[in-house]
Amino acid sequence: LVKTADLDPRHNYILGFHPHGVLVAGAFTNFCTYATGFPQLFPGLTSYLLMLPLWFRAPFFRDYIMCAGLIPSDKESASYVLRKRRGGRALVIAVGGAPEALDAHPGTFNVLLANKKGFIKMAMEHGAHLVPVFSFGENEVYDQVENPRGTWLRWIQERLQSIMGISLPLFHARGIFQYSFGLMPYRRPIYTVVGRPIKVEKKQKPTAEELDALHQLYMDKLSNLFDEHKGNYGVDKDVHLNFV
Repeated sequence: LVKTADLDPRHNYILGFHPHGVLVAGAFTNFCTYATGFPQLFPGLTSYLLMLPLWFRAPFFRDYIMCAGLIPSDKESASYVLRKRRGGRALVIAVGGAPEALDAHPGTFNVLLANKKGFIKMAMEHGAHLVPVFSFGENEVYDQVENPRGTWLRWIQERLQSIMGISLPLFHARGIFQYSFGLMPYRRPIYTVVGRPIKVEKKQKPTAEELDALHQLYMDKLSNLFDEHKGNYGVDKDVHLNFV
């Protein structure tokens, strides 16, 4: 977990996590297990990671993920967290969601964000500051069967995702006792960089123009965060984010 700026615990925040990756490993490890020192880096903040409501219907697994601080990714649950007036809440959203997992190939930097404005509107409605987060290495821990847009495989995956709500990337990596094939992730580092906060003024009914302006500002800040830190984590200087 890499900190670039302080986050004042007197405010609430929405952390936009990018990219989703296959299994959102960076978000879970950093913001749920606290194994990388989130409470020490950002004292006074409690993080909550949004997850598809489908997973909360599974007995026992539901209790496990709730113990880790995950909450359903519906508007009611997210708003409940952000309504705390004294601040100190950090809501983590994998903005690209399940569809972005289908683009999680090593060496790719596709971010499903161009038309994602729901979290922007929520931030304005609650006056929660926005924080861009980019996880370098998130797409490197698994290989995925090639599924470019327009192929029959991608069409089937997108169709199933629209029906079930979850995507089904065909991924593989290493085994437990061998490194040739399996479902264990590769032993590769993930660097989750938390950017500087974007101050958001509370407005119950923001106009379309205000939403568009803040959305564009957020994309610019995320792009700047990526460009500023990519050289530290093995990304070529000529590579830029591709907003889909």
